Amino acid sequence: MFDQDGYRDHESVTWISDAATGLRAVIAVHSSALGPAMGGCRLWHYDAPGAALTDALRLSHGMSLKNAMAGLPLGGGKAVILGPVNDAQRGALFEAFGRSVDDLSGRYVTAEDVGVSVADMASVARRTRHVSGVTAAGGVGGDPSPFTARGVLRGIEAAVQHTLGRSDLDGLRVAVQGVGHVGGALCGFLAERGARLIVADTNAKRLGQICDETGAEAVALDDVLEADVDVVAPCALGGAITSETAAGLRAKIVAGAANNQLADPAAGSVLRKRGITYVPDYVINAGGIIAVGAEYLGGGSEASVLADVDAIGPRIATLLAQADADDEAPEILADRRAEQIIATARKAR
Repeated sequence: MFDQDGYRDHESVTWISDAATGLRAVIAVHSSALGPAMGGCRLWHYDAPGAALTDALRLSHGMSLKNAMAGLPLGGGKAVILGPVNDAQRGALFEAFGRSVDDLSGRYVTAEDVGVSVADMASVARRTRHVSGVTAAGGVGGDPSPFTARGVLRGIEAAVQHTLGRSDLDGLRVAVQGVGHVGGALCGFLAERGARLIVADTNAKRLGQICDETGAEAVALDDVLEADVDVVAPCALGGAITSETAAGLRAKIVAGAANNQLADPAAGSVLRKRGITYVPDYVINAGGIIAVGAEYLGGGSEASVLADVDAIGPRIATLLAQADADDEAPEILADRRAEQIIATARKAR
């Protein structure tokens, strides 16, 4: 584990196995310097357990950076469940997962991520209180997807103003890769503001639904990132932007909801050399964690949560402006700022 590419001095990694339900999972806690490590639970079919570990390590580190940049009193953690899951056992499996979360005594707080629903979190909540994304009492919490999408919208608006000098999205061409809960909601927001959409997804039914609702044009997955657009929004799984992909982009902006969008640092270098603005993923997609964090910590209102989500736009505008002034890549600047926040908190503790 210590030689894994995604390992960043993680505080703990817990492997979970429950024979009765078939649960196999990993919970990675990267940092609790700022508070309890919070991050979603992902259900995915991995080719090997080692791939699940890599995913958990990278995603949990990303959550530490995300929560730090969003100004939340939360550390970074992530859980991944190795699929597939027997539908007949799904409720019991998530209850077993909830027991494992509870065994960590609040050091890790879970919520939804890819492949996991509000109903699944309700099962988790039967076994632990260290869970969020379950209820939207007073408009705070519940499904984090709309909040994530709203934050991405604000980030796109900031990037468009910075890069294209435009204060509106009317007629803007946006390619959205992945139209699930977050990507689909983002398409709705963009269409309301007059953007012209090109979309792709592996789920043909969902793709057709989004096209009907927004007037989007559907294209093949292999073509969406190199479409003739102004903005590319990766909203599926990570690693979408490789060096080769970056070299073929026609868009001037990459700004989407997916975690770990850059396959490696070299991809970011290609974007920068080509004058393409990259908005760091963990800065733009923080809307969901802002919402479920408010649900878990309490004391927030719908208005305050929406205001915190909308603050993603000005935060990105400031980041992009400073990156230009320093002649530095935005993702490198964001990493350094986030790591400094975490290091300061760790030293104070």
